[in-house]
This record gives sequence, structure tokens and C-alpha cells, in this order.
Amino acid sequence: MENKEERSWFENLRQTYRLGVMNSETFEEVGSYKLSLLNLYIILSGIAVAVAILVTVIIVLTPVKRYIPGYGDVKQQAELIELNHKIDDLEQSLKSHEAYTDNFRRMLIGEPTEDTHPEEGETEEMPDSLLNVERIREDELLRKEIANDRLLHEQELLSKTANFIPKEMPLEQMYFIPPVTGIISESYAIDKKHLGVDVMAPKNTPIKAALDGYVFVSDWTLETGNTLGIQHANNIITFYKHNSALLKKAGDSVKAGEAVAIIGNSGTLSTGPHLHFEIWYRGKHVNPEDFINFN
Repeated sequence: MENKEERSWFENLRQTYRLGVMNSETFEEVGSYKLSLLNLYIILSGIAVAVAILVTVIIVLTPVKRYIPGYGDVKQQAELIELNHKIDDLEQSLKSHEAYTDNFRRMLIGEPTEDTHPEEGETEEMPDSLLNVERIREDELLRKEIANDRLLHEQELLSKTANFIPKEMPLEQMYFIPPVTGIISESYAIDKKHLGVDVMAPKNTPIKAALDGYVFVSDWTLETGNTLGIQHANNIITFYKHNSALLKKAGDSVKAGEAVAIIGNSGTLSTGPHLHFEIWYRGKHVNPEDFINFN
């Protein structure tokens, strides 16, 4: 009895059916197909297997796999993690260098330095990437390396500036070389917040260092354009602003009369080719015309 039922079920699967396709207007038979449940099952199974194989091939052999969560290339993930570490290291090194440069600049011009240590109850912001034990160890090693590099940098600066230790000498007794000779278009005026003199000179005129010294600023700002700052002995600093080009970079030592820049018209506060020249003595600005003849 059971064999008969099983045979009947299998025969039902093999039972053929006729599928006809007719024109809806003329009722003309366009096509006729013989199908069975078994054939239909085989066809559908074959289509499903083919689609699965095709999807698998696309995922394995094309970059589509990068967009599937958890299926990324292991090598690429390792490279991304390594690059992320390097970026964080460079950011920390850059912040340390900027803080050191800013404090050194404030010390040179007599401005009070800011305390960068967090107050009680405040916590430093932690990085967002991969905070684990190994990363913490790497950060500690990086901080030690940055501290060592900073110490070496300080020692190097001290050795370079050893010849510029302030000496007790009146400013009037020091001989300043005119950075450029020409007509003074605007004089020193505290009420106008003009802390130096503007000297007009022909295009491409070289600008000279007023004294022996050490370049601590060689950069571009929006208002003063290409700007150069030189630290001299006796707590003297000179600034050379609105230049078209800078011939020295921070860290260079210069001699009096040596060309350090080219006269120009850079910066939003400049209305024509000229040199804006300032002298600072012990953190205070003084009138350059009291010590230099620009004619």
C-alpha cells in the first residue's frame, strides 16, 4: 500500500502538463510546452544555483567585497590601521612642536606664556581610534620620544643662541645697519598702532639684517605677508614685513648686512612696495629712526 502511495507521489511529479501561449485577441496558439513538476523544480533549482555561483564570483573577484561588512581585505585593513597610527603620531608631534614654537616666540618677545596643563577635574581628550593596551603602550613610547626630541631641540637652540646672550649695553651704543635705504612713507606712531617705519625702495631691493642674530620667525601671515623675525644680542628683536620673498628660514644664523629678504607688497596691510621695519627692546617696541638713518 505504501509502495503504491510512494509510486503515485513520484508519478505525480513526473506527470506532464501542457503549457499553451495564446494571442489574447485572436486566441491563436503561439506556443505550446510540455512541463512537469519535476522539470519545473529542476529548472528553478538550477537557476538558484547559477545565481548563487554568479554572486559568489562577483564578490570574490571584484572590489564589491570591500563594501560588505566583515569581508574586507585583511592586508588592506592592516595597512589602514598602520596609516591611522602614523597619522595620530604625526598629529601629536605637530601639536607638541606648535606648542613649543609658540612658547619660545612668547618668551622672545616678552609675552606671558600660557599654562597648557589641564586643571584639576579636567581630563585630556582621548583619541577615537583603537584604544587598547598595545595602543596605550605605543602612545607612552611616542610621548617619551617627543620629550627626548624636544629636549634635544632645546639644547640645539641654546647652543645656537649662545652668542646672543643678552648683555648689559645701552641701545644707543649699538650700531644698526640700515636694512634698506629710501624714503620713509610712514613713521613710527604709537597712537596709530604703527609700531615701526615704512621705507620705500625700488623693486627687488634686497633687505639686510640690522645686526648679527638668529632667525626665529620666517613665515607668511594674512596681514603682514612674508614676515621675518631675528633675535639679536642684548634682548633685541627686529621684524621685516611685507616682503616679496624670504631668503632665510627659521633656525638660520645671519650676519649684520646679510640679505635676508626681498622688498615687496605682500599682506593685506600693504598698499605698495615697501619694508615695514620694527625694533623691539626687552619686549617693548622702540622708534627705529632714533637709532638708524634710512636716507
